[in-house]
Amino acid sequence: MYQAGELVFYGSAGVCRVEGLGNPDPRDRSGKQFYLLKPLYQDGVIYTPLDSGERMMRPVMSAEDARALIAQIPTIQPEAFRERTLQLLSQRYQTLLQSGNGRDLLELTMSVYQKRRQAEKQNRRLGMVDEKYGRQAERLLFGELAVALDIPVDQVPAYISSRMKEQVFAG
Repeated sequence: MYQAGELVFYGSAGVCRVEGLGNPDPRDRSGKQFYLLKPLYQDGVIYTPLDSGERMMRPVMSAEDARALIAQIPTIQPEAFRERTLQLLSQRYQTLLQSGNGRDLLELTMSVYQKRRQAEKQNRRLGMVDEKYGRQAERLLFGELAVALDIPVDQVPAYISSRMKEQVFAG
């Protein structure tokens, strides 16, 4: 069970602070408890049932895990995801996003970057489905890395870039 003040990664909201337990409906007398979550990088609050909410939540990755994930970037060969239909492509992206796994989010982000570069070489624009899911994966990934590394979210790309340069010079 998560405690008030803890940071968790929750579904498509990303990093949230557990504000406490309660019930959003004061008239509900069932005694059902909900986590009250406050997303760090978007407005609003989320109520998720205690009994099912924990399946969608996990602790935020540690700084060590974040650095290890970033260190894996040069070894990942991003595959530009392609499907026969936009619906299948959306489903594939949605599955990766819903996993809430940092590596899946990284691979999705890198895949979309790869597709963007390919499109730019052909003087074309990136498709709307790729753009949408790429932005969402990047937002979730960068938000978690920012919390794990204790840096502002807008500094995550520069942090990653500097680590990649260090690896090139070290290797």
